[in-house]
Amino acid sequence: YTCLDPEHGGPWPTMPDGFQALAGRAATRAGFGAFVADSCLLNCYAIGAGMHLHQDKDEQDLGSPIVSVSLGLACTFVLGGLQRGDPTARVTLRHGDVVVWGGPARLRFHGVLPLKRGDHPCLGPRRMNLTFRRAG
Repeated sequence: YTCLDPEHGGPWPTMPDGFQALAGRAATRAGFGAFVADSCLLNCYAIGAGMHLHQDKDEQDLGSPIVSVSLGLACTFVLGGLQRGDPTARVTLRHGDVVVWGGPARLRFHGVLPLKRGDHPCLGPRRMNLTFRRAG
């Protein structure tokens, strides 16, 4: 994480109030109290794209939750344990689904299986994911 946008050399844009409110409400409903995200990562998945199992552990504040918002095509989200080889569970995430994890689960391995062919009425043949967190 960097304080400056590497593409433009200036500060990152301010997070829209609606995004901040969504992330805060989701975290509160999941039991994480007054969460204020300071970053939002946008991933866009084309057909066949996915993300291997990984941990979100580069943030300075590992005590805050991760809030993930799915848009567009459905995907298969894979959630493992704290070790890469632990058993995994698969969950279908659809347009509008929100997943929050933190506390002891904050460092669980997770990923997305390759996106299956489809066409979403709003976003076409893709999936977008907004991931809110406290990076620093």
